[in-house]
Amino acid sequence: MTPAELLVDGFTRIQEGVHSAVEGLTPDQLAHQPGEGANSIGWLVWHLTRVQDDHVADAAGLDQVWTSQGFERDFGLPFEETETGYGASPEEVAQVKDLTADQLTGYLDAVHAQTVRWVKGLAPDELDRVVDERWDPPVTLGVRLVSVVNDDQQHVGQAAYVRGLLP
Repeated sequence: MTPAELLVDGFTRIQEGVHSAVEGLTPDQLAHQPGEGANSIGWLVWHLTRVQDDHVADAAGLDQVWTSQGFERDFGLPFEETETGYGASPEEVAQVKDLTADQLTGYLDAVHAQTVRWVKGLAPDELDRVVDERWDPPVTLGVRLVSVVNDDQQHVGQAAYVRGLLP
């Protein structure tokens, strides 16, 4: 298995987990916060997809799916188009509502398609390219992609857990 194939597998598991977490849920269920200040399934899925879209597009030199395919208009969220949800307050989390499972999976599927198309073409030595010098040590492409997979998988697990708490 090549590094690119391994990364594609990781991103595909995210996609599969999200579909399982949101399948059959209503907009109210997707927006349900199980406790004060808790994240909803809808916010978790929107956020993990925004992070993948933002980070992969930046590393690949691609346009973000969020804006290039009009998802920011379709979702109608009251945020700047560059918002990814990082550091969101409970009040901001609560504003991710009135979304359908199809909207969330449609956006994720579009981001997944762009991610996989790009990742499949990566040669192993490209993973050593520095993509962010704001850190010490600087962040390589390989580290950035593993970080996205890790962060997204954590949020998929959280969404699945919240689904189990639904009334």
